Amino acid sequence: MPIHRLYLAGPDVFRPDPLEHGRRLTALCAAHGFEGIFPYTAQLPAHLQAPREQAEHIYRINIAHIEACDAVLANLDFFRGPEPDSGTCFEVGYAVARGKPVVGYVAEAGSFAQRIRQRYPHAVAPGGTVDTSGWSLEEFGLPLNLMLAVPARIAVGGLEAALAMLRQEYGRVL
Repeated sequence: MPIHRLYLAGPDVFRPDPLEHGRRLTALCAAHGFEGIFPYTAQLPAHLQAPREQAEHIYRINIAHIEACDAVLANLDFFRGPEPDSGTCFEVGYAVARGKPVVGYVAEAGSFAQRIRQRYPHAVAPGGTVDTSGWSLEEFGLPLNLMLAVPARIAVGGLEAALAMLRQEYGRVL
């Protein structure tokens, strides 16, 4: 199956500049010959006033975007702590369940535990094998939790690294 349309999953919608950042991401996709779909909705329909209705609308739109895309590129870098964004994790799982290729990206190389120890040393107990609550740090040599790193290909770097991996792993047909 040719890959052309890419759903750009990630916490980037929470940035202070989501529209401008989304334009940069989709332009980078276009420079690589792909159509990037950034899921940010700047304006919700006026008739949706209740927060729950707004949330349901965004959920339905994002699911429709994933369905309409050939693959998912996911920003799986740490977000608000030493884990990726939970909504992005759901989108990755949904795409995997639908049989779509997923390429994620993280900022630095290293195993999940190494990355936590490096960027969040205050969250790790002495000895470096458990967190400060005594919970073990996952160590399979993968850059993320195995439920993300096994079904998805993980690139080190940003979106450009993920686009290069996508092209290398799956090819591209316009």
